[in-house]
Amino acid sequence: MYREWTPDPALAGRVACLWTSEATTARTQLVVPDGCVDLIWSPGGPHVAGPDTGPMSVPISPGDRYAGVRFRPGAVGEVFGVPVEALRDQRVPLSDLGGLPGLPLDAEPPGGMTAEILQRALAVRLRAAPGPDPAAPAIAEALRAGRSVGEVAWDLGLGERQLHRRCVRAFGYGPKVLQRVVRFQRALRLAGTGLRLAEVALASGYADQAHMSNEVRRLAGVSLSRLLDRP
Repeated sequence: MYREWTPDPALAGRVACLWTSEATTARTQLVVPDGCVDLIWSPGGPHVAGPDTGPMSVPISPGDRYAGVRFRPGAVGEVFGVPVEALRDQRVPLSDLGGLPGLPLDAEPPGGMTAEILQRALAVRLRAAPGPDPAAPAIAEALRAGRSVGEVAWDLGLGERQLHRRCVRAFGYGPKVLQRVVRFQRALRLAGTGLRLAEVALASGYADQAHMSNEVRRLAGVSLSRLLDRP
């Protein structure tokens, strides 16, 4: 069972949600790129996940409990003490990143740790660490809306190389990868509403349905219809 809730207002600008999940059956969970970085408590301990550029498979056993904090795309900054690009496509134990102040590294998912304790620890680190690029939300939104990389650079008064450097620092990868990820996530959301796939492709900024299908398989490893059927 999966559930999520909104963070404390003091964290809402950086954190998208807090979440928990408990498995009732054995399965392999497919994790697909979403532009986010997550701090996750798993049966193996706390670790930092992402940002991903391709699919990740997570084997899950009955009774496994997970809890996490999902940072908004481009909002993690250096809260974990390393540039976000160092976390790209990685799962890094929190102990290797110095932990969080006031939070035991052996803390377990809810039951052994409350959301309040976790959010207080995050707030301390967020105040102390270098913040994210203030332009990151505008960059992601412009690319999500279908603007080209060149147009986004022009709108921000940047050269394309400057935009690339700022995207790597903010999101962990360049603007072309970010564009693919946000377009894919938009298609996934629209397809979930029951819209016909040809209409999803058009509304998400793909050239056609075949282009969308190829891109989805590159990012997720499976078809869009298979993604919609996942638990």
